[in-house]
Amino acid sequence: MNNFIMYSIALMSVIIVIVMLIKKMDIKITMFAMGVVLMYIAMFMGNTIGGDSFKSSGLTLLDPLLVIINEFKSSLNSAGFIIMILGGYTAYMSSIGANEVTVHTLTKPINKIKSVYILVPVVFLIGNLLSLVIPSASNLAIILLATLYPVLRQAGMTPLTTAAVIATTATVMPTPLGGDNVAIATELAKYPEFAGLTVSDYVLKYHAIVSIPTLIIMAVVHFFWQKLLDKRTANQKENEVKIDSVEEVKGGILFRTVYTILPVFPILLLIAIYLFDMFAGVTVNVSVELAVVVSFVIAILCEAIRNKSTSEALQKTESFFKGMGNSMSIVALLVAATVYVSGLKSIGLISTLQTTMLEIQGSGLGFILPLILVGLTILIVLLSGSGTALFYALVPLMMPLATAAGINALAVTIPMALAGNIIRAVSPVAAVVIIVAGTVKISPLDLVKRTSIPMISGVISMFILSMILFL
Repeated sequence: MNNFIMYSIALMSVIIVIVMLIKKMDIKITMFAMGVVLMYIAMFMGNTIGGDSFKSSGLTLLDPLLVIINEFKSSLNSAGFIIMILGGYTAYMSSIGANEVTVHTLTKPINKIKSVYILVPVVFLIGNLLSLVIPSASNLAIILLATLYPVLRQAGMTPLTTAAVIATTATVMPTPLGGDNVAIATELAKYPEFAGLTVSDYVLKYHAIVSIPTLIIMAVVHFFWQKLLDKRTANQKENEVKIDSVEEVKGGILFRTVYTILPVFPILLLIAIYLFDMFAGVTVNVSVELAVVVSFVIAILCEAIRNKSTSEALQKTESFFKGMGNSMSIVALLVAATVYVSGLKSIGLISTLQTTMLEIQGSGLGFILPLILVGLTILIVLLSGSGTALFYALVPLMMPLATAAGINALAVTIPMALAGNIIRAVSPVAAVVIIVAGTVKISPLDLVKRTSIPMISGVISMFILSMILFL
């Protein structure tokens, strides 16, 4: 009877969260509220809340709110601070024009490629490379619509193919600067099996060996799928959409070279340190946040030299701190998800799921857990256009559930993280799909038809590869 009540409460809370997500309500407040409600229910049932190390305020009524405060403190000391400082650096790169320089530099060689369909995988891979600089799929699409769309149309690429490539440019680039990778690495590092794991280690040792082959497979499938559909629609009349292109960034070779590198300099620095450690055997502890701060200082010096004014360069640094503040919403989402999971733990759901996993452990069905989580991610992303909330909600559960199921946690974390980012371009309600379809004046469903097969091939290939490597 107790289990029935627990499952009913948990299911009802999950349904509420999913409905709010689909309705585009503020998912942070929803998860905070549901987490608090679940903790109050748990206390009414006689359960403890907040984990073994939790110290009560002395007034039981306030304890669920104290759990929220403790989670904020914990997050701001780890993943939260990294996410904020990354947001600040990205904002500063935009304010000094470095992001714009990088986009122009990387897309300029496209004019020299004569074959229209060779451009499809090339643009797809370059676009994904640019997602290192502009992590927002929507923002990247807007920029590419202004910079690349006119060039690709002039080269002879059809509007639907051009739109499909642009809509899929932000998928699964392996980057230590990604908020999802930061959250996973930080969570895994709490356990003895992954003690000392840094974000760079997680991305370069594990994420990259799945995501890079997956990107190549999607690029190849893009080539054949767009070519096939263009042949099928060759006789259909397409409406020409004129999109004003942006002017090329002015500046000398030195300026363009330096400012092209600046947005990705933290990544280059982390990779260089990683390779130095691997081949020279000398350990240098450069964290993501230290790499970003070093890059920030170098960028300020570059701005001072370019403008021949220290005061002007320093004045623009305000954007860095504003960017940190804007990233607080992501941190709040991470904390909200953790509070919600804490509520689920308090009513006993997580321990019950772990017991269930232990029962199937060793039965050869270890792939079921990653398959269920990937399937759930795909469903939520298709319905809501975003898998972020679900992903962050499950990050604290990935290691315990994987351990209970007797499988490597990487067989859970990597497929789930990659699935959400890949399948976003297949959701007709995703912001990036709506933006691209609206700009090019096509139906979101027509665009999804173009993006579906390349993205589905990516999900299948990354799941199989993850199971082979980590299960």
